[in-house]
Amino acid sequence: MHAINRLKKERGAVILAHNYQTPDIFHCVADIVGDSLQLARDATKVDAEIIIQCGVHFMAETSKLLNPEKTVLIPDGKAGCSLSESITGADVRLLKQRYPGVPVVTYVNTSADVKAETDICCTSSNVLAVIESLESDTVLCIPDEYLAMNVAKQTKKKILTWKGHCEVHERFTAAELLAYKEADPTIEIIGHPNATRTSSPSAISPVPPRA
Repeated sequence: MHAINRLKKERGAVILAHNYQTPDIFHCVADIVGDSLQLARDATKVDAEIIIQCGVHFMAETSKLLNPEKTVLIPDGKAGCSLSESITGADVRLLKQRYPGVPVVTYVNTSADVKAETDICCTSSNVLAVIESLESDTVLCIPDEYLAMNVAKQTKKKILTWKGHCEVHERFTAAELLAYKEADPTIEIIGHPNATRTSSPSAISPVPPRA
């Protein structure tokens, strides 16, 4: 850790660490910690010319998009995200051909290639407001199927989605959470909008992923 901290000062670098990083990286070498989008935003406020992104590939891309004049490095070029990798820019172009005129709302946790083809990006906290702001009564909400399914329960608009999932989020099951509640009824459970649903709302019209 000492060697890393010394080297980053010598090179004029700043280290961004996602919340999912291990404690030694998060607490001992990171200069800025947080979620993926906030890290990229915070990077615009530092003087360092070199940004080291301790996260997955799309996070480094987002940091580069918001800091085009800076050098953005990622320690592991193979660090991927199952959700981000479930869709490509070519897939989005095909969706737009299949549903002409339907606006595409894309979750920010996607590649720059996908963002370039979308109409507007959203976060998990503002996705509903973004969708409600659109005049269209039908919206493509991609790529997280569960996020779109949960949004569909809160809007009168028809939500079209993509079968993209985060493999980490899928590890949590309703049965497991109910077991925790049974063991300790005082437990309060907070669910991310990307969490699975036990049933699909009727508003969903699933779009199959590419072959």
